[in-house]
Amino acid sequence: MPEYGQVEPRDKNNETLVENVHPAGWTNPEPAARYNLVVIGAGTAGLVAAAGAAGLGAKVALVERHLLGGDCLNVGCVPSKCLIRSSRAAADARAAGPFGVRVPEGVEVDFPAVMERMRRLRARISAHDSAARFRGLGVDVFLGEGRFAGRDAVEVAGKTLRFRRACIATGARAVVPPVEGLKDAGFLTNETVFSLTERPSRLAVIGAGPLGCELAQAFDRLGSKVTLVEMAGQVLAREDPDAAEIVEAVLRREGIALCLNSQIKRVTRSADGKVLHLEQDGTERELAVDEILVGAGRAPNVEGLGLEAAGVAYSRQGVEVNDRLRTTNPAIYAAGDVCLRHKFTHTADAAARIVLQNALFFGRKKLSALTIPWCTYTDPEVAGVGLTERDAAERSIAVDTFVRRFGDRRLGGVDRAIADGEEEGFVKVHVRRGTDRILGATIVARHAGEMIGELSLAIAAGIGLGRIAGVIHPYPTQAEAIRQVADAYNHTRLTPFVKGLFARFLAWRR
Repeated sequence: MPEYGQVEPRDKNNETLVENVHPAGWTNPEPAARYNLVVIGAGTAGLVAAAGAAGLGAKVALVERHLLGGDCLNVGCVPSKCLIRSSRAAADARAAGPFGVRVPEGVEVDFPAVMERMRRLRARISAHDSAARFRGLGVDVFLGEGRFAGRDAVEVAGKTLRFRRACIATGARAVVPPVEGLKDAGFLTNETVFSLTERPSRLAVIGAGPLGCELAQAFDRLGSKVTLVEMAGQVLAREDPDAAEIVEAVLRREGIALCLNSQIKRVTRSADGKVLHLEQDGTERELAVDEILVGAGRAPNVEGLGLEAAGVAYSRQGVEVNDRLRTTNPAIYAAGDVCLRHKFTHTADAAARIVLQNALFFGRKKLSALTIPWCTYTDPEVAGVGLTERDAAERSIAVDTFVRRFGDRRLGGVDRAIADGEEEGFVKVHVRRGTDRILGATIVARHAGEMIGELSLAIAAGIGLGRIAGVIHPYPTQAEAIRQVADAYNHTRLTPFVKGLFARFLAWRR
């Protein structure tokens, strides 16, 4: 982990990044007598809260010890999606033959160029999160470690910021599993993997959750020999099993070695590299690699904040908040990964907006009222919203499930998916039994993240699945599968009795 305010490697792109999000010559302002809102942490939640409050005329202070933009800009969404896009281009080039496009054998990936592109685009995007921009918005930006000095004060870089309201938005960090020898052998996390300048020839990825699957596939497509190690019996264990099955099949087909039901007993070093000693289904084996990437979950950043002095309760799961995101100190709220179960950038954004309304305007907005979609950016992507079948069963909620598979030969498939050569996918929607009220959905498609918004809107707006059948979708698109699922629901309403009535009516009309 580089020191605060530094990013490796130190090239011109990262110099631009740092100049934006932790400028070396930055001078902290003199504190106001009292702030309407002090925000600790300048990731997504902190930036949205600070900008929103300042835009409403509040006096706002924003405190950040490392890089404005947080994980999303610096070591999360932005760099990972840049990497994934390059890996997808490589995969498309290799798979061009069936489309009638002849590509020379042995598509070459210039890994340093891939990483340079990522750093260049990250630096470009960083202007939006820059300290200078937020100062221009009227926010007092303080660089340094913030710590509560009491129930209504924060200390940073020798200065005291007094507040009427505060928001804790310090995010989360990668969890390092307690594996013997792992620290001594050395490993990568999302906080360091994007600093690579040379491609690891052999890469072990620990954890087959969203991060692990995304980066395992990306590095495999970029030329690394990847092994994905997971304790559970499937990848993406929290997802719809049908969706996980498709992703697992794709990963295997692309050459990724999957070690499921596996435990890492210890890690050692040898002349052949870093050696993982695995136990898989009762059998022990060794795996030698050049690098180890840990993607085994995230832990909230609650240490060193002086939460005890502020009267804010917390645990290993994060800062404790109620449904309105208020902590045990009524003047202090929290938002983002430091307190939320759903650790997504878009959830952090939404939570910050709840904090603004509740902290500054006596609002009564609730976290539980949010409709939260999610997406795993493998290829194909897996996107979801609301309840899965497993969730419904655990809550004893009876559901009817409607599925449209892209390559379903019996029903003719989804024309655009067939034309695109992307038949491994589906749209699955769960409705409350006997109604068309949508409770949840899963989409597996190359651009599932772009498609799930329609169903998220339907849930949030109370639009039933039957009504979606009456919405014209452009043809041919893969999103047409959503209308086809809605058609399938409407067909269930045509019971034999209803069909009989129609038949008698039409006969009478003749």
